Amino acid sequence: MSQSAKILRPSEQPLADRGGGARTIPMVTPGCGSTQMLNGFTMFDPGARIGLHFHNCEESVLVVEGEAIAMIDGVEHHLTAGDTTWVPAEVPHFFRNPSATQPMKIFWTYASIAATRTLVEIGETRPVAAEHAADKLVKR
Repeated sequence: MSQSAKILRPSEQPLADRGGGARTIPMVTPGCGSTQMLNGFTMFDPGARIGLHFHNCEESVLVVEGEAIAMIDGVEHHLTAGDTTWVPAEVPHFFRNPSATQPMKIFWTYASIAATRTLVEIGETRPVAAEHAADKLVKR
């Protein structure tokens, strides 16, 4: 059975509050028919960050707006809009917004719909899709 192509608009997608000033808009998910990848946006308030973690698959992150600090495998990288990262599976990393006044937005892609996130600090592993579960999403 063939899938139909989809047009997905961020303004029409629900929002997931990640806590700490980060919010995610899942875009391509199994819910739209994807069988091999996940992607979406995460917006960071000034000073916000997501904790050190790693995934069971490759991830690419594109800085869409603002500036970012990417800590990848212990090395800090300063990024601006348009800069893109590729992070292999199992490599610890995080992104943060270094600005005290401006928001930051990233577009992320995981190479698997079964992507997991392992939080280094507590050693807990969860499916990335669980962050976008219906009980965490807010219609806009």
